Amino acid sequence: MFAKCGNVVSAQVVIDRESGRSRGFGFVEMSDDDARKAIDELGGTNMGGRPITVNEARPRAPRPPRHDR
Repeated sequence: MFAKCGNVVSAQVVIDRESGRSRGFGFVEMSDDDARKAIDELGGTNMGGRPITVNEARPRAPRPPRHDR
């Protein structure tokens, strides 16, 4: 689906560790120009009967340390 917008460098669907099922999102790596095209063209389209959101990945927010380990 994303290859219509340019060269896909990598793609990964995020999987839940416990259930082994998709968490409902993933990451597609493309060049900046191709990624912008994918965001513009694919955002709000349907994939497998469900609307998808396409946006640029944001850095993960820092998490507080866990003390239960």
